[in-house]
This record gives sequence, C-alpha cells and structure tokens, in this order.
Amino acid sequence: MKVRKAIIPAAGLGTRLLPATKAMAKEMLPIVDVPTIQFLVEEAKAAGIEDILIITGKGKRPIEDHFDSVPELEMVLKKRHKDKLLKLVESTTDIGVRLFFIRQSYPKGLGDAVRLAQDFVADEPFVVMLGDDITQSKIPLTKQLMNDYDKTHASTLAVVKVPHDEVSKYGVIKPVAETEKGLYNVQSFVEKPKPDQAPSDLAIIGRYLFTPEIFDSLNIQKPDAGGEIQLTDAIDHMNKTQRVFAREFTGKRYDTGNKLGYLTTNIEFGLQHPEIKDELRDYIIKLGHKLSQN
Repeated sequence: MKVRKAIIPAAGLGTRLLPATKAMAKEMLPIVDVPTIQFLVEEAKAAGIEDILIITGKGKRPIEDHFDSVPELEMVLKKRHKDKLLKLVESTTDIGVRLFFIRQSYPKGLGDAVRLAQDFVADEPFVVMLGDDITQSKIPLTKQLMNDYDKTHASTLAVVKVPHDEVSKYGVIKPVAETEKGLYNVQSFVEKPKPDQAPSDLAIIGRYLFTPEIFDSLNIQKPDAGGEIQLTDAIDHMNKTQRVFAREFTGKRYDTGNKLGYLTTNIEFGLQHPEIKDELRDYIIKLGHKLSQN
C-alpha cells in the first residue's frame, strides 16, 4: 500500500527554548525567515505525501494561520508591486498538499499525540515527522523511509550515529543485522540509556514510518512515571510481533530543539541564504578576527 499520509505532532511545550516559547509555538520559530514547521511540510511534499495531519495544542493557533491566506496582506503587496514577496506569501498557502488539524488537549506525551491520529490514518502506513529535526539530503529522509517500506512493508525509523556520551539524550536501537547498507533489523529499543548501558550509538531522530499496527501497541501502553505515553516503548512492544527496521541517515541533520542547535542552524542556513549569505560571512570573519585578538 502506498504511503500517502504524514503526521506532525506540534503540541509540545517547547520548554528547552523558553522563554521564547512561552507565547509562541516553537514550530513557528524561524530559521532565518522560514518557520521550522514549513521545512517539514516541504519535505513531506517532496517525498510524495498527499495528506498531513498537524497535531496542535494550546497556543498553537499561529501554525494554522501560517498556512492560511491573508487577503489584506496579499492586497497590499499586490498594490505596491511587491511581486516577489507576494509569491512568497502565496506559496505558504498553496503548498500542494492537504493539511488537517487536531488538538491534543492534555500534554500526555508523543505516543499519545500519535495515537490521536488513528482515525486519520485508518489502515494505511504513515509517516511521523518531528519539528526538532530539519534534514538535508539529495533524497529527502522521509522519501528514504518510504523507499525502504516499498521493499520491506515494515515500520522503519530514522537513526543517526551520535557521540557515545550523548546517547542518554535519545532513544537508542539495538541492531541485529545490517540487511543492506544503512538498513538495520532491530532487536530492541531503549529510551535515553546511560552510556554504559546503551546497546549502540545509533540514536532515533524525528522521522518514523509506521504500519497501522503501531496503534495496537499505543492503545495498551501505560503512562510512564511522568504521566506520558512513550512512543519508543510502543515501538519496542510492536517489535515483539513484527519486524521493525532502522535507516541510518547520512545527510545533514540540524537539531533545532535546543538553544545552541537552534542558533547554529540559523547561522548555517543564513550562510546559504541568497539575500544575506555574503554579509553574514563577512561578519563571521570579522568576529573571528576580533575574538582571536582577545
């Protein structure tokens, strides 16, 4: 069955980016001039996804507004012959995929957010995309997972190799075997293990492709000590009855979920931005000279 649907959970509180996220959805924080959530939607579209369900919560209304039309703004830009800006604004409305929205009323974790999409997904395979990760590669990461599914018809997660002392920040896989280059059959999953207990350095990042059977595991999953339904635990449970694979991503990954990652992502994208890349590069060079003299 073709993968046509994607889910973007966007109901999180964004505590690692406070106070900026106190009154603003973290998914709307810009990378130079583009909200992070737009990168996900564009990746999904490039992969061939047709329908996207965005799961929002309190204070997340700007996400819906971003993808809606703003006739007043468009009229002003048109009158002032700001054709380039007008086209840019219109491109966030006419995006070429169907968007749907649902609210997660209570913060019960990522697993609970995915579980809310069961009616939307029905009996189809689907992709989950998390806003903390922006990726760049010749073949979009979501498309890579879809290509793997075409061969295995099994759930597949994206993983990257991380420094061993950082594994406690991630869910980590215990691979059984590499079935082809970069594609691993997975024995088990461990959520945020201590470095001396981690089964590998392959950490799960924010792209998943699931068969609908994931809901069977989510629906029986008990909340953890913090009252949240953990997606990793549900994946580990599902893996006991059917194969789950992991695709190692070797492209460029940007972690925008913490302050340092968010800042460095803006710098790197700024150095690629046609309007500011030259001035930004000059500024960084001058700053480097200044710092070296101190």
